[in-house]
Amino acid sequence: MERHFTVSGFVVEGDRTLLHWHKKLQIWLPPGGHIDPDEDPIQAVVREVREETGIAAEVVPHAALPAFAEPPQLPAPLAIIVADVPQGPHQHIDMSYALRPLPGVAHTEPDDDHGFIWVSEEQLRRNESLPLASCGVDLPVAEDVRVIGLQAIAVVRAANPPRAG
Repeated sequence: MERHFTVSGFVVEGDRTLLHWHKKLQIWLPPGGHIDPDEDPIQAVVREVREETGIAAEVVPHAALPAFAEPPQLPAPLAIIVADVPQGPHQHIDMSYALRPLPGVAHTEPDDDHGFIWVSEEQLRRNESLPLASCGVDLPVAEDVRVIGLQAIAVVRAANPPRAG
């Protein structure tokens, strides 16, 4: 079976992450897409997030890299999922990453008119269905998206501990 390498970027701001309604697959997903031949997964996820959301973001590593200088290393994904894609048919080998918006870089807020919605940690924990503005109904979040979304929020929180006021 043919396989494509893809990336998903869980953009985290505070206690929320960004999802969008994927019209073709009919599910809530983080921004993402195919890795271009001249890209590594980190370059691809940063590009896909910027293209789909307008947010300039950076990957937040969830684990320390082994201590050696060469060859260069990339942060490991939070998860690698093999997903069957009915159109084709083929599979996506998808690498999921936690990202945060770059500090000091202005961005337009993605909106639900384009299928985007900020989802809180609490909504994910409660396994809430999310409102899809274009059709006026609430639709569930798949378990893998919910679990990795919660993991991404925890990773970014650990990298950005709250400051004492």
